[in-house]
Amino acid sequence: MNKIRFALNHMSAPSLSIEAFFAMAEALGVSGVEIRNDLPGNADIGSTPASVVRDAAERHGLTILSINALQRFNEWNDERAKEAAELIAYARDCGAKALVLVPVNDGSGKDEGVRHRNLLAALAALRPMLDAAGIIGLVEPLGFSVCSLSSKTEAANAIEELGAQATFRLVHDTFHHHLAGEAPLFGHLTGLIHISGVVDPSVTVAEMRDPHRVLVDGKDRLDNIGQIRALIADGYDGPFSFEPFATEVHALTDPARPLKASMAFIAQAV
Repeated sequence: MNKIRFALNHMSAPSLSIEAFFAMAEALGVSGVEIRNDLPGNADIGSTPASVVRDAAERHGLTILSINALQRFNEWNDERAKEAAELIAYARDCGAKALVLVPVNDGSGKDEGVRHRNLLAALAALRPMLDAAGIIGLVEPLGFSVCSLSSKTEAANAIEELGAQATFRLVHDTFHHHLAGEAPLFGHLTGLIHISGVVDPSVTVAEMRDPHRVLVDGKDRLDNIGQIRALIADGYDGPFSFEPFATEVHALTDPARPLKASMAFIAQAV
């Protein structure tokens, strides 16, 4: 059986404060966490000094794998440059290793020539900013049909075209990979894997959205186990980070218990 190194995205328990979230991760024996800039209230890094997050992570023996995320990264403009500078500085100061880069997902920027040009421009602009701070950029294609970057092949080709493999890695999201229907895995270029499952038997693949994303169990329709096995075989040896979005997961009063059960299921199945 392969040894799986699990991690927790704060979306796995968004109602918890950063301190409580880190304490849960430590109690579960997880060494890597992802923090977010899109959670309102006490989990919002925008209202928490980077030094507080850094100190809490050190106290609980955790590595902050990423900040999730710079949205609309491939729509590069002055506003995006400002957002990127702020998030990269926060990542540096809190000790985060990477910044997740999420593409435009509203149906715009999808045209063939425009799509590639926008991607290259954004990566080229981000590269010196990330390098100066010692932060990795994690490009996360989304499998939705309206997304301006749904193909990991396109992302990988752009990174290689720029010769920027030292700056950028891919995020393999098991949900989005299933939706995109793309075969290549790019294990060697993958820096992080997001895992979640869909168990609702009534929803079609085309209809699957974030609210369908639950913890992975034996009813999973996304073949998380097959994807994990294939990624390990393809050379990936990094963390697998839980990122469920379903309200029923977020409403759990004791999220540690089902997370532990899902970890056990995956570890045994893989």
